[in-house]
Amino acid sequence: MTSVFSAEGKNIPCTVIEAGPCVVTQIKTMEKDGYEAVQLGFSEKSEKHVTKPEAGLFKKANVAPQRHLVEFKGFEGDLKLGDVFTVEMFEGTEWADVIGTSKGHGFQGVVKRHGFGGVGQTTHGQHNRARKPGSIGACSYPAKVFKGMRMGGRMGGDRVTVQNLEIIKVIPENNLLLIKGSVPGAKGSIVIVNK
Repeated sequence: MTSVFSAEGKNIPCTVIEAGPCVVTQIKTMEKDGYEAVQLGFSEKSEKHVTKPEAGLFKKANVAPQRHLVEFKGFEGDLKLGDVFTVEMFEGTEWADVIGTSKGHGFQGVVKRHGFGGVGQTTHGQHNRARKPGSIGACSYPAKVFKGMRMGGRMGGDRVTVQNLEIIKVIPENNLLLIKGSVPGAKGSIVIVNK
């Protein structure tokens, strides 16, 4: 993240996203595929890292091999294989949704993962063990732990959508998009930006 100053002099925290150029690698149709969508590719890769099915796909579209492929539904306009989308498509757009994979935090206990109180608030049947879950089951009936019980486990690494983020600025010469606030994922991770 970084920050920029607005015209009024306010310091606005924002995230810089490289959005493009993205190439149309495949167009899905109702007749052939059963649904309509456009597949876009981002970030070129070497020929030696391409599988044979991917090589046929890129050869048919007459584009260089792409590292990341994503499908979008509801694209307007007449599109052809090989068309290029740049960050300029966000010109005049005020809001966007960003989809990404959140940072992984590994195995975490109940205090960090679910916000349990620990000994300080003495909840969940404990009295002298800090940061532990305490009692988890019922008595002799139903004599089991219900599904969905909040316990320790792996945290993060989930697909997250952050909606209605404000687009501060579009920098077409570098294909950069400045979005107010934070987006899911670590630095350098791949995200999907929807208008």
